[in-house]
Amino acid sequence: MVTLTQDGAVRRDPRRWWALGALVASMLVLGFDMTILNVALPTMARDLGASTGEQQWMADAYVVVFASLMLPAGLLGDRFGRRRMLIAGLGVFLAGSLAGSLVDDVTWVIVARALMGVGGALVMPLALAVLPSLFGPDERTKAVGAVSAASALGLPLGPIIGGWLLNHFWWGSVFLVNMPMAAIGITACVFLLPETRDPASPKVDAVSTALTAVGLSVLIYAIIEAPTRGWGDPLVLGCFAASVVLIALLVVRERRSPRPMLDLSLLAQRGFLLNTLAATLVMFVLSGLMFVLPQYLQAVLGHDALGTGVRMLPMMGGLLVASRGAQPLVARFGARAVISAGLVVLAFAAFLGSRTTVDDGYGVTALWLSIAGLGFGFAVVPAMSAALGALPRDRAGSGSGLLMTVRQVGGAIGIALLGSLLASTYADRLVTSALPPAAAKVAGDSVVGAHVIAGRLGDPALAASANSAYIHGMDLVLLVSGIAALVTALLAAALLPSAQQPAPESKEDTDMAPAPADAGQ
Repeated sequence: MVTLTQDGAVRRDPRRWWALGALVASMLVLGFDMTILNVALPTMARDLGASTGEQQWMADAYVVVFASLMLPAGLLGDRFGRRRMLIAGLGVFLAGSLAGSLVDDVTWVIVARALMGVGGALVMPLALAVLPSLFGPDERTKAVGAVSAASALGLPLGPIIGGWLLNHFWWGSVFLVNMPMAAIGITACVFLLPETRDPASPKVDAVSTALTAVGLSVLIYAIIEAPTRGWGDPLVLGCFAASVVLIALLVVRERRSPRPMLDLSLLAQRGFLLNTLAATLVMFVLSGLMFVLPQYLQAVLGHDALGTGVRMLPMMGGLLVASRGAQPLVARFGARAVISAGLVVLAFAAFLGSRTTVDDGYGVTALWLSIAGLGFGFAVVPAMSAALGALPRDRAGSGSGLLMTVRQVGGAIGIALLGSLLASTYADRLVTSALPPAAAKVAGDSVVGAHVIAGRLGDPALAASANSAYIHGMDLVLLVSGIAALVTALLAAALLPSAQQPAPESKEDTDMAPAPADAGQ
């Protein structure tokens, strides 16, 4: 804990770096789960007889529940103790992982994934919420960088670990591998993490929680389904309309409540609002980059799942470098300059990647991936740190929950919009005139399907056409992502506060006692 002694000197808990290790372990397991299932889906589809739609929901059930419950989870942490809820979240995640490894039915796999999403929703915002209480402004950027790097490091490690497990064990092992990491996280939190809470926080409003969960779930469902059903599909349009109505009802209810669950006053703080938007737009761009890459590495360049994970590591290397270098640059030049420069670097990486051709090998990809990792780290780490620093400490849970919810929705929108652009461009450029209708449909659905059909028919021209069409679509997605990153850089340079604005005083901030009563030992 960062506290004040009676003479006004700053006193910091010497265990804070060990506590950060507990948070890193917690975030690493979430990073694994973001990507490890994708490697197992073909095997699970074969063993469980899952349709394409069922495979999609095995992956998406986690995302929908995760994004929908982060706001209530942050509030629960504020009220009942962030360490307690963080441990509970890891426990739920562990239980969901165990259930997923034991079931043998598609429906129950989807239920297990949703249960893991509940646990993830508790872990993600609360892991960030405790940072302002553990670290002062001079150390917070480094701490946020470590937590962000742990989460991002799990993304490429997921395919690496998943590919190895599937080569040696059954598909349930991709769930079982989460359990040791979750257990380590629980143990570390119990012994190393101090408790923080805001006993005066509002009670959990069941109606507002339902409006939040259902409204965001319907919105994300529409975003997920739109690329396949079409943006003009009646179900998609109905879901968008329903989400608007539900979220509007939530806002009206919260504005009228004397003790709102969704603290909209946080959005009135310029530092929190603008840094949250900057971090969200970075996630939009990064989601586009991450979406196009695995299929390019696997289908076009011909690498397996394990090889794909290994070849995504350059971006993680860039991110790790940026997470370590962000703090001194922010101290010297200010967060606004570093965030803007990071976005420019990210845009440059996307523009470089958009010049990929069918004759390029992995070397070009490794180059722009490394640059993208640097840009992402230098943009998102200071933005997250500044947004958290603008929050009153007694509302860190609800504020970080709002921050992570907006980021998650931004990432989902990025995947949906940029994925739709890729799919439509690929289908338009693919030459299937000589194929039977059924084969043409499979080839047009994905570049992986086109290579399967080409192999069955012995048609190298179809494979070449699929590679060319996919790379054209990928280049277009990267070009749009680069433009979005560049526009965001200009907006950040113009609108972000020139210096970190102090967070409004809270009860904890004005308490001059050596330590809060609930700080834990």
